[in-house]
Amino acid sequence: MFALIRKSGHYWAPLLILAAALYIRTSQPSWLEQLQFFVFDTMMREAPRDYVPDADIPVRIVDIDEESLAALGQWPWSRIKIAQMIVNLRQAGAAVIAFDIVFAEADRLSPPNAADEWSVLAGADELIAQVKQLPDFDAAFAQYLQAYNPVVLGFVLSQDGRLPHVPKFGGTFATKGLSASDARTKIQPLYNGAITNLPIFEAAASGNGTFSLRLEQDGLVRRIPTVFQLDKGDGGETNLYPSLVVEAFRTVQGVETMIVYASGTAHGASGLESGDQSGIAAIQIGAKTVPTDRFGRLWLHSTGHRPERYLSAKDVLTGEFDPAMVAGGIVLVGTSAAGLFDLRSTALQSQYPGVEIHAEIAEQIIADHYLQRPAVALFYELAFILGLGILLIAAMPRLGALKSAILGAVCVAGAFYFSWFRFTEDLQLFDPVFPSLSSLAIYLTGTIILFTREEAQRRQIRGAFAQYLSPALVEQLADQPERLTLGGETKTLTFLFCDVRGFTTISESFKGNPQGLTVLINRFLTPLTNCILERQGTIDKYMGDCIMAFWNAPLDVARHPNVACDSALAMFEALHVLNEARRSEAEAEGVPFLPLNIGIGLNTGECVVGNMGSEQRFDYSVLGDAVNLASRLEGQSKGYGVGIVIGGDTQAEAEADFATLELDRIAVKGKAEAVTIFTLLGRKDMRQSQEFVDHAHSHGALLAAYRSQDWAGAEAILTELRGGLGGAMDGYYAMLAFRISEYRDNPPPANWDGVYVATSK
Repeated sequence: MFALIRKSGHYWAPLLILAAALYIRTSQPSWLEQLQFFVFDTMMREAPRDYVPDADIPVRIVDIDEESLAALGQWPWSRIKIAQMIVNLRQAGAAVIAFDIVFAEADRLSPPNAADEWSVLAGADELIAQVKQLPDFDAAFAQYLQAYNPVVLGFVLSQDGRLPHVPKFGGTFATKGLSASDARTKIQPLYNGAITNLPIFEAAASGNGTFSLRLEQDGLVRRIPTVFQLDKGDGGETNLYPSLVVEAFRTVQGVETMIVYASGTAHGASGLESGDQSGIAAIQIGAKTVPTDRFGRLWLHSTGHRPERYLSAKDVLTGEFDPAMVAGGIVLVGTSAAGLFDLRSTALQSQYPGVEIHAEIAEQIIADHYLQRPAVALFYELAFILGLGILLIAAMPRLGALKSAILGAVCVAGAFYFSWFRFTEDLQLFDPVFPSLSSLAIYLTGTIILFTREEAQRRQIRGAFAQYLSPALVEQLADQPERLTLGGETKTLTFLFCDVRGFTTISESFKGNPQGLTVLINRFLTPLTNCILERQGTIDKYMGDCIMAFWNAPLDVARHPNVACDSALAMFEALHVLNEARRSEAEAEGVPFLPLNIGIGLNTGECVVGNMGSEQRFDYSVLGDAVNLASRLEGQSKGYGVGIVIGGDTQAEAEADFATLELDRIAVKGKAEAVTIFTLLGRKDMRQSQEFVDHAHSHGALLAAYRSQDWAGAEAILTELRGGLGGAMDGYYAMLAFRISEYRDNPPPANWDGVYVATSK
């Protein structure tokens, strides 16, 4: 590489761009993270998480919505109402109730508290004293919390230094693979304040977690912390607290200790993007191990707002709800009312209830559905920048700007496909945009330099040839020194045509899903194309569901009829694998299975091969009678009840290595001259088997009887042959039996030469 730099002097600028791109990707500045967020947000909007309302463990939201506030009065409500809500939910079978609400103050509606407001009334002292003897709503609420556990309370963390008391947490955290101090350095920021529940409630509840959400720089919620850190203010160690959802999972399982794993440990195999082995990789909550990023956060893969998650608080309080909606599930109590200020922004929606974000995280944990930015993302993205950058730098002086652009575009398209595939199939986040933009910057820099160099070359050409050629030809030579021209050569090739049978029926099944039909065709064409390309074939074109290919051009292929026959058999084998996979998918989805069946025609002969078309557009293709015959043979495969029909020249070359049987002498539509056609059944091992040898002998006798118009003899042999070779020829024998019955009623001439004239393609 450096020798090339010294030799030409044209590489230094693109190399500087390459080095800068590698540095930027490695250092990960904030603006690059925002660019990546834009990419990931776009992917999540295009493929949001599927919502499964009938999950084994439902997640529901009891919503203090506008309707509930209108019916039951302004917030906050009496603690007795909240207690009744807990009773109704637990009696309906809710496994755990978690509050996205903080009960930080005494209930102002409680009789002892309300009585204090009456002190200004003259003569009310006796009444006030009596009211103060009535039950305290807060004490009653605490009793309900204890009686109907598990109930998880929520609190808010802040950085304002106000901490009325250290929130109670009934569980503990243990670490594996990293020290407690290492874990604390990863859990950022360090909070020093909190809005907490009253101690009487914390003592009664089975759990206490924070429902604080950290916003990204642009104000969106993307990554949800599972663990938080609070400075107690006593100069000692900080306290670790779980998120509200994590605490709900801890309490419902009845476990005390949660384990924080480092990367590289048994439950931290997912790795870290930065490769920092001291980072967090997973949180174990009882039977659930939740993979996280190195700061203990989960990526939110949102479904968007789903009304099916919600129950109105009014309906829960009155008991007018379906208990089956909450039975065995996790119930979060929160609000979507705009006036209570719990609306957030996500990649999918600008106004999203915070409680629904917690519900989505709970759903992801239940379903083990985790978006991850894997450790290899950095390596892959750096490798793409470096690899494509060097490739473009090396290719542009040799291929020119246009071909280099196509090369780069293909690589970029591959990067986007890879990123999309890993997101949709593996829930992994890879950024294709910055590596692609880096490659574009390298390409543009190199193109400018290349253009400057080519202009100098054009000036040299004009100076060298101006005395020998006309000005117009000199300009053409300067612009296109190696021009493609129309024309071709005559050559012997083997041609293949493949078409799907019954494709109209299959298309009708996708009437309401044209995208699904496209996916099916691509899924069908890919393995069959591979069978051709892996055997030195050339794909001429795709015509809907049809493939046209040939062998022995543009490169010579030894024994190309044999190679084409092997490709045809391999295509049927690949189709069988595809159909089995589709059958399993159809059974799993409970939908009818329509198998894909194909017919193939093979023929060998001379043709003209080269650049065909117009001066404006042309392709490398073939022309000739042998090509047309191959197409006709494919069309005859259905009528003859076989998968593959091959011409006589192909069979003559491939006979020694493949199991073939003669089918007929036929004049295909559009041709007066008859040709002998054969079917291809298998490879050399089948040809050498005794079963095939015996079958082929009887098959030859059948054709002899048929052509001599010995209908009875032919039918007798047909009876013996049916079912032979695993039934591979039964469709053909059924066709021949029908044809014989027709000839019995309408005999051919006495001098009939056995040629069948086809009436269809």
